[in-house]
Amino acid sequence: MRLARLLRPLSSALASAPLVAVACALVLAGVPRVADAQRTERPPLHGKHWVAVTGKPLGATAGAMIFQQGGNAVDAAAAMLAAVCTMWDTLGCGGETQALIYHPGLKKVIGINALGVAPTGATAAFYQSKGMRFPPEFGPLAAVTPGTPGGLMTMLAEYGTMSLEQVLAPALQMAEEGYAIEAQLANGIESNKAQIKQWTYSPKVFLTHPGEAREAPNAGEIFRQPDLAATFRKLIEAERAAKKAKKSRKEAIYAAYDRFYKGDIADEIVRSVQEQGGLFTKADLANWKVMIEEPYSTNYRGIDVYKLPIWQQGPAMLQALNILEHADLKAMGYNSAQYIHTVYQAMNLAFADRDFYYGDPYFAPAEPVQGLMSKAYAKTRWELMNKERNDPAVRPGDPYPFQGGTNPFTELLATWSVTGPRADSTPRQRMQEPPQTEAERTAAFDDAFTRGTTSIQAADKNGWLVSITPSGGWVPAVIAGNTGIGLSQRAQSFVTRAEDGPFNVIEPGKRPRVTLTPTIALKDGEPWMAFSVQGGDTQDQDLLQFFLAMVEFGQTVQQAAEHPGFHSYQMRSSFGAHDARPGRLQLNERIPDWVREDLRRRGYATEFARWTSGPITAIWVDRKHGSLWGAASNFGEDYGISW
Repeated sequence: MRLARLLRPLSSALASAPLVAVACALVLAGVPRVADAQRTERPPLHGKHWVAVTGKPLGATAGAMIFQQGGNAVDAAAAMLAAVCTMWDTLGCGGETQALIYHPGLKKVIGINALGVAPTGATAAFYQSKGMRFPPEFGPLAAVTPGTPGGLMTMLAEYGTMSLEQVLAPALQMAEEGYAIEAQLANGIESNKAQIKQWTYSPKVFLTHPGEAREAPNAGEIFRQPDLAATFRKLIEAERAAKKAKKSRKEAIYAAYDRFYKGDIADEIVRSVQEQGGLFTKADLANWKVMIEEPYSTNYRGIDVYKLPIWQQGPAMLQALNILEHADLKAMGYNSAQYIHTVYQAMNLAFADRDFYYGDPYFAPAEPVQGLMSKAYAKTRWELMNKERNDPAVRPGDPYPFQGGTNPFTELLATWSVTGPRADSTPRQRMQEPPQTEAERTAAFDDAFTRGTTSIQAADKNGWLVSITPSGGWVPAVIAGNTGIGLSQRAQSFVTRAEDGPFNVIEPGKRPRVTLTPTIALKDGEPWMAFSVQGGDTQDQDLLQFFLAMVEFGQTVQQAAEHPGFHSYQMRSSFGAHDARPGRLQLNERIPDWVREDLRRRGYATEFARWTSGPITAIWVDRKHGSLWGAASNFGEDYGISW
């Protein structure tokens, strides 16, 4: 990843002796011993003091800068979050942030819900009146209120140690002075330039060569964002003014929060969104707030796994673990046909429940959480599983009896179909013309189903552990006026009809059920691992297999991050036309022929890919040696720094 070269231009602070040592350590880490190279394509990171891992090397550098200045893992994670937003690493600064934090002083895992909400006027009837079964994938009508700025400032104020000015410094420098844009983003801008031109303020940010054959930046070009830098400076100004007025560190950060959501920044966001046809009001931003939550957890083989509540898909992994504890996975053999079949079926059962029952718990009716998370319910799902062949008609269960209740949606449950609505049955889901051929429909489905985000992991020697999965506002994004802020596209994860998921029907002020799913695991009540991944509806599939590779088969964290995984498309997509492809199974190309044939006999339509782990990032706590192990899969550009 040539991280040593990337470290030099970012900041003069990197010339300090400690960070030179970091860079040197990275160079050495990039030349693993031959034996290690045979096991993994990338070396694991080893740290005594801290580890920072995220979606781009420069993003991890921002975390390293903060750690070297004495910040804790929350401070570093906040700096990484600001940096990857500035880099448009499949998200923008107006997207959403989901986080889990292990607090060593309280000895507990804390959830951060910084997901935006549907704005005023965003009703099911509104979208139906426009001929849409779901909100669109792109444009101002796809936007929920910005969540990431509030999430960053809340985490920092409540659990960090540094000022907002300190943690924004790397991102501000990248926005103001510019940074060398990487090919992935530059080419993504170019391929989406037709859509970018449909919105008033987006071309100014993204299309740096207007009128030329290539209007996007070139790889390696210095990419500057003066409007975003000005927004960062406004936040810093608000913090400075509060400090001058003798406010505490925490109060000063919340003064910046108020300027974003209630002050002149909010005014410009609302003005520009309404100008471009969106629905935001000033009250939508002023009334929104970050929720600090109790996460859900389950115990699997002595390890407590934590996920955020049911407004995101993470509990589906907990449900799958509850089902799989009834199987002897180790005896089946790693990636045997029986193992793949069993895990695939467990995922499908859990995701069927996700599609029907998951939604915003702050809105009625209340989701049947107690029943869904119960071990007794999981046993009935295990007993229902077809142990030999794929079940293409897997359905949601009924968890209500397991919490002493009666299901209010039995009629909808009776008519539920795993395939859901098809793309060709819903008019104008995309900004461009809908694909016509089956190959085009499949390509569009795949693009939506695996839609990316990024992930952030941070840990320090004092026991802080942070896992974040931020997203939204990816390219092509609507830019909110002169703020430089790219708006979320997350409203597309809502439905407009109860038969497509009665708990996830869009309403003003409601959060969509999202795919974003950070994870923290504890062993014997102590931090064991933080891990997450990008990839839309594949996220908890990848994380489940990563976790099982370590727990059931003893793989190291880096080996597991590079695991030859598999993917089901038998759950409804959370994007686009929300359809499914029952029985379709993506396998790693390393899976042997006899396993492939066995799976075909079981009713699977197999396909193959070289990299199938998903871009997993993780930090494992080595309690025996008092060290930290960082990992990033060989799937994408994610990587990290340790010291």
